[in-house]
Amino acid sequence: MTTKGIATKGLDADRIDRALAAASKLENLRSLIVVRHGETLVEQRFNDGPSLDQPVNIKSASKSVLSAMVGIAIERGVLQGTDQTVLSVLKDQAPANPDPKLAQVTVGNLLSMQAGLGRTSGDNYGRWVSSSNWVRYALSRPFTDEPGGRMLYSTGSSHVLSAMLTRASGRSTHDLAKDWLGAPLGIEIPPWTQDPQGVYLGGNNMAMSPRALAKFGELYRTGGVVDGKRIISEDWIRRSWTPRTVSPWSGEQYGFGWFISQAKGHPMRYAWGYGGQMVYIVPDLALTVVMTSGTDVPRGSGYIDALHSIVAEGVVPAAEAGGH
Repeated sequence: MTTKGIATKGLDADRIDRALAAASKLENLRSLIVVRHGETLVEQRFNDGPSLDQPVNIKSASKSVLSAMVGIAIERGVLQGTDQTVLSVLKDQAPANPDPKLAQVTVGNLLSMQAGLGRTSGDNYGRWVSSSNWVRYALSRPFTDEPGGRMLYSTGSSHVLSAMLTRASGRSTHDLAKDWLGAPLGIEIPPWTQDPQGVYLGGNNMAMSPRALAKFGELYRTGGVVDGKRIISEDWIRRSWTPRTVSPWSGEQYGFGWFISQAKGHPMRYAWGYGGQMVYIVPDLALTVVMTSGTDVPRGSGYIDALHSIVAEGVVPAAEAGGH
């Protein structure tokens, strides 16, 4: 797309051109969208990526979407709050003679990856998804920390939240996602992976298009209101973006399903899916930036740092120079 005229809309054209040039050198990048003050100013496909309206696997960026759904569930009384215990809903999924600490694990602990239960991600993921009952397996993991302790990134914790949503509402997580987010945002959320009991995988493998991700990001940037209608409470967004723990890998702070960072001194919140499925929000610059990628980038390749740099060294300076 041309960047002609962008400078009058809040992005410096020369700087955004340089950012796009840097992005074009990333072989795994598939899309880049920049929204400022609610107006989409950049939409670019890379490396023969799919249409910007085609749903793609957003991997663990699903955790940020699931967090939104938990917030809506609390607002609607489906769940009681972040202090509600897991076993208040899923007691029948607990192992025989469970560790007493299991009774202390809360919705908030699951959202912030502080359940204390052994991880089901990384090297443990294959064994977990090969089990006959993913919820029971996740709740049967031995405790490696106290509930509320250090961050133990685990998709099993997110999946337990999906099971809680399903049990408490009597509806599938997919139905809730379509009703609570898809319809009001005008986006498609197709079915995704289910466990052997039919519970939709919480925190991984959801599919959303780059443009849908941009609308989801904008929902948070605008404080939870779309077209004058409140979709999610502003308080939930604030709580989700409140630091609660720190990633042992990136050193970034983590809230309820969102990473918390900064770019050039500006507060930045982002959703992060494996391989580079990213939604960045820079509230004080009224920016939402989406990037999607192929999912075969090896960990430790420096690719995620390159995506962060596109935002911090390219888009943010373009917005600063573009004025308000």
